[in-house]
Amino acid sequence: MLYILALLIGVVAGLRAMTAPAAVAWGAYLDWLPVAGTWAGFMGHWITVGIFTILAIVELVTDQLPSTPSRRVPQQFGARIVMGAFTGAVIGATGGATIGGLIAGAIGAVIGTLGGAELRKRLAIPFGKDLPAALIEDAVAIIGGVLIVAAVA
Repeated sequence: MLYILALLIGVVAGLRAMTAPAAVAWGAYLDWLPVAGTWAGFMGHWITVGIFTILAIVELVTDQLPSTPSRRVPQQFGARIVMGAFTGAVIGATGGATIGGLIAGAIGAVIGTLGGAELRKRLAIPFGKDLPAALIEDAVAIIGGVLIVAAVA
């Protein structure tokens, strides 16, 4: 079950790189994720929560800008994979399966990045512009991240 949740949080990271660690940090802070005593214990600290929350908000805003590069640009793609692997590892750490969670999270990030780019492109067609599709993607990422973290609890 942890591997499936790690894969899903990776998909969220593929959609929104900073939403996944923000959701995981909030889960750890609220004691939904039992990371205390593991290498990921720092995720439950209020400073970590604040940093990832601010980064998630910045990402949500900047992603709506016309100058934002495609998620398929190597730097964007790489960042999403790293965040997926990281958040998957944190989920895995709750059950002593850090490496498995890391791998599942990275795979999920690839799925979320490529699938999210395609879905966003298809959603933008009926709207005639990208912004409504981006907002739908944002909502899916945020709600998905919260539900995944709650499922671990």
